[in-house]
Amino acid sequence: MFDLATRDIKYLSGVGPQRASVLNKELGIYSLHDLLYYFPYKYVDRSRIYYIQEIDGTMPYIQLKGEILSFETAGEGRQRRLIAHFSDGTGVVDLVWFQGIKYLVGKYKVHQEYIVFGKPTFFNGRINMAHPDIDSASDLKLSSMGLQPYYNTTEKMKRSSLNSHAIEKMMNTVVQQLREPLPETLSPAILAEHHLMPLTEALVNIHFPANPDLLRKAQYRLKFEELFYVQLNILRYAKDRQRKYRGYIFERVGEVFNTFYSRNLPFELTNAQKRVLKEIRKDVGSGKQMNRLLQGDVGSGKTLVALMSMLMALDNGFQACMMAPTEILANQHYETIRELLYGMEVRVELLTGSVKGKRREAILVGLLTGDIHILIGTHAVIEDTVNFASLGLVVIDEQHRFGVAQRARLWTKNVQPPHVLVMTATPIPRTLAMTLYGDLDVSVIDELPPGRKPIVTLHQFDSRRISLYQSMHKQIAEGRQVYIVYPLIKESEKIDLKNLEEGYLHVCEEFPECRVCKVHGKMKPAEKDAQMQLFVSGEAQIMVATTVIEVGVNVPNASVMVIENAERFGLSQLHQLRGRVGRGEHQSYCIFINGSGKKEALERLNILCKSNDGFLIANEDLKLRGPGDFFGVRQSGDFEFRLGDIMNDANILKQASEAVELILNEEVEISDKQCKIIIEYENDSINI
Repeated sequence: MFDLATRDIKYLSGVGPQRASVLNKELGIYSLHDLLYYFPYKYVDRSRIYYIQEIDGTMPYIQLKGEILSFETAGEGRQRRLIAHFSDGTGVVDLVWFQGIKYLVGKYKVHQEYIVFGKPTFFNGRINMAHPDIDSASDLKLSSMGLQPYYNTTEKMKRSSLNSHAIEKMMNTVVQQLREPLPETLSPAILAEHHLMPLTEALVNIHFPANPDLLRKAQYRLKFEELFYVQLNILRYAKDRQRKYRGYIFERVGEVFNTFYSRNLPFELTNAQKRVLKEIRKDVGSGKQMNRLLQGDVGSGKTLVALMSMLMALDNGFQACMMAPTEILANQHYETIRELLYGMEVRVELLTGSVKGKRREAILVGLLTGDIHILIGTHAVIEDTVNFASLGLVVIDEQHRFGVAQRARLWTKNVQPPHVLVMTATPIPRTLAMTLYGDLDVSVIDELPPGRKPIVTLHQFDSRRISLYQSMHKQIAEGRQVYIVYPLIKESEKIDLKNLEEGYLHVCEEFPECRVCKVHGKMKPAEKDAQMQLFVSGEAQIMVATTVIEVGVNVPNASVMVIENAERFGLSQLHQLRGRVGRGEHQSYCIFINGSGKKEALERLNILCKSNDGFLIANEDLKLRGPGDFFGVRQSGDFEFRLGDIMNDANILKQASEAVELILNEEVEISDKQCKIIIEYENDSINI
């Protein structure tokens, strides 16, 4: 049999160079293999014929068998339409078309038997079917059709007559050529253990299933394979890393750690923090390189755990480094850690793009001599000119904002890679963590420090703005501060930036007695920091901002968070923004302004109004938006599975992961040719 992967799509019957070019550009389909792995998005049962007398107003797509009694046209201009009166002897339905009237009248004949397929609706007391599919009853063999596949298409494809029906015909041509079984991509043992359908049979039944049971079996087989190879590549990478890299052994918890614990610890650690510190202590003393993900909801005390982990490195003669994605967050960590270490002989320095000249030179020298114990910074810390005397531990905050290659550059700062602790305040559902961070051990701080008051979360429509402003005036009069956040989904969206600027002017007019500062991603770092400092110091009572304040801004006196057009944000991002308040002793409030007025938006926002549980919210967010959008910005190619769904297919993911673990533990050889799914760690993308 010919090789599907090398057979160009343009040579398939009914395609040709012009259509092939459209398929290349619109769907990335170049070969017969690409086409065969372009799966339907839904199926319709074409095996049953309904009678017109059975039709009610709730039915989905159905098919009828009968004849056209007559044609008529109605309406004028753009409203002109063709109506065919169709009957099966039990009643009459109106088939309606708004385009191609002359062509349709010439194509279909009265008193000839047809099979009609479409969605029935009621209009003016009559049953209608708009733009139905019509086939000659003598040509269509319904008994062999089973479930009819439907494929996603684009407008450009439709203009080239490449609709779902055309894709179906092309797919049928390819399937007819599968005279020999395709090479298997899974071992006989895995196929038998998990009762999986053979590959060729699965591909035929994913496109043309004779019944729902065969479709389920085909979907299960192909989902298992897809998730299996994702896990295989992630876990194989993790195993290779463990074999390749030894870890520095932190033999003791000594004077620096104990002094901090007894003298400087600002409050009693929660049980969750103690548990995580024990997990980290075990890792750094094992002789293997630690590669651990620390998850913790907003305000759970991750920074304190990270600092105490860095103090373990200091006690064993090593330096530590913390990398943050923005200057604002790096500055925040620097100030927090210096305050926590007050009175201790630990030198902490800050290195960002803004640090230049003699100050930068002094830091670079101090790192090489070992005089600097802890370095906190942005991407600047991974520059080639930054080198350490003995880097033992790296902490990476909000780690999903860094690429794998960026993180890995910190490993090269030593002959032997340092221990790595990566942190995120975005709670990650377990199924997503298995695919996104499958190579990391996971620790979770699932407990907030005592005394924190729950944030009161409210939803309001734009029409209630007057009462909202009255409440804000009251809070400001009591000495509190207010955030007002505007959506800026992409840095290039000028309309969003304009909205923020207009919003800033509006707020200044509504609150003339207040000083209002403004922060967004287009500002220069120095300007942004100056504005931020006005709010941190309390000189400004209101901050108008974009999501640049999502992480790293700690103002305990801020008690109100207002989020404009909240329907445009993901739930996890809204939860992050909400976490900017509620950090002090005062009761705090978060108000979502729903600018759309849509019911779906209200339902989404109500999830946050009812819960402060970040993990529950993250699960709901993943269900609603999918993994590609989970962190608020879709990155091309990320987690765009062909068939698998890591939320709904959690059970299949678990079985696939267990199968991979068994293979890797037994060191079974897996050839690269079998791997149909490749993890590209260089750019954090999964290409399928």
